[in-house]
Formats: sequence, C-alpha cells, structure tokens
Amino acid sequence: MTTRPLVMLSAGLEAATGLALIAVPEFVARLLLGASLSDSGIAVGRVAGFALLSLGVACWPGGDDPTAHVTWALFTYNLLAGLYLGYLRVGGGFVSYLLWPACLVHLLLALLLARPAYGTGSAAKAAPAKRQ
Repeated sequence: MTTRPLVMLSAGLEAATGLALIAVPEFVARLLLGASLSDSGIAVGRVAGFALLSLGVACWPGGDDPTAHVTWALFTYNLLAGLYLGYLRVGGGFVSYLLWPACLVHLLLALLLARPAYGTGSAAKAAPAKRQ
C-alpha cells in the first residue's frame, strides 16, 4: 500500500471517530471500553473528539504525496493509541468486544506508517529531491 491511501485511511478513521465522540461520547466509550462516562467524562470525550476531527482534517492529503509531518503525526498517534488501548485491555481492567480490534487496527496502521515515517522512501527524504 502506498503512503497516500494509508494516510487517507488513517486520517478518515480519526475524523470519523472524532465526529462520533463529539456527537455521542458515552456510546463510543461503551463500545470501546465497556464503561459509562460521568458528566466530566462526556465533556472530555467531546474535546478529544474535536482533537481527533482536527487531526483527521489536518492530515488529509491535499497533494500527490502526504508531507513528512503528516506521516509522522499519524504514525505517532497510531502507535501511542494502539499501545495505550492494549494497556487498557491487559492492565487497565477494561473489557469490551471492540477494545482488542481497535488496539490492533492502530498498531497495524502504525506498523504500515513506520516505513514511510522512518524508511528510505519517506516523504521527508523525497521532498528535497523534488525541489531540486
């Protein structure tokens, strides 16, 4: 898979999750974590939704290839989110049918984004060559 469709997939998933958190944060928490939210949790969930929607919009590729910053941002987010969701399932006591799949999707996206973010074919190394 090339970098552009991968970035589009990751950015689209984050934007969709952000919209869901803005609209119905308690439903998302029940699906993902198997837990309900307090009033303050609902407020924080909506703010997290704003952040995820913003990440998705900011990382949506506008040109031919996504920039190195976009690739790095999505790689970092997916790696940290995947690791944390795994921790919540293993050590945090949260039980939900969607927690492992969400963890694995984030870790898979991080793995697929690692090469463009770090590898020889990264947008960071290709960008200076295009300018010359």
